Amino acid sequence: MQEILLFTDGASKGNPGPGGWGAVVAGHGKATELGGAEPHTTNNRMELTAALRGLQHAKSLPAGPRVLRTDSSYVINGITKWVHGWQKNGWKTQDKKDVLNKDLWQDLAEAAHGQQVAWEYVGGHVGIVGNERVDTIASELALGKNVELYKGPIESYEIDIANLAHDVVLKEKKSSSRTKSGIKAFSYISEVDGVVMVHKNWPECEKRVRGRRARFKKVYTPQEEAEVVATYSRP
Repeated sequence: MQEILLFTDGASKGNPGPGGWGAVVAGHGKATELGGAEPHTTNNRMELTAALRGLQHAKSLPAGPRVLRTDSSYVINGITKWVHGWQKNGWKTQDKKDVLNKDLWQDLAEAAHGQQVAWEYVGGHVGIVGNERVDTIASELALGKNVELYKGPIESYEIDIANLAHDVVLKEKKSSSRTKSGIKAFSYISEVDGVVMVHKNWPECEKRVRGRRARFKKVYTPQEEAEVVATYSRP
């Protein structure tokens, strides 16, 4: 049986805020890009929606193994580890509360049922072309931009969906950023509706960007601050 490959990703600008999701489903000689947006949502809900819509589309294709790749550990852990306990407990947590995003988890479990799905985690923002494409779809839709979604022969699709090669430089930068996460910030930069502001602390920045279409970044040096301000100020 022929394998069907899926990449999925979600994005939320503000978390919660405007969100988008993207998916690519490839198999049986065809590639289909899917995407959508919601005005107020969270990153995790968009990650779940992307996986759900991808699998719902795959369900319409001939039987065979499906490989779904995502950079969301939340999706991977939930569907492979936590969901079985939630189902047994009536979709309640150990402290008897409803599972967060229960509606999407229920729909995802139903979509996966009857399909031979292998769930694979891939690193995000390290140059894996399939992951980069769905990230672009999700992020652009979250920003309210129009995205042309491909549907057609796989030989005409510009993305080498089976290629898992990553950019070593990007991967090293990502590892370095994780190390930086424990370092005290010099400042936070935000851009809302073309207006750039510098904040001394995260609560100030968060108050400005939450629930809005915005860009924001934590910086560690005066030089980095100047560079980000210059970048965000460009039209």
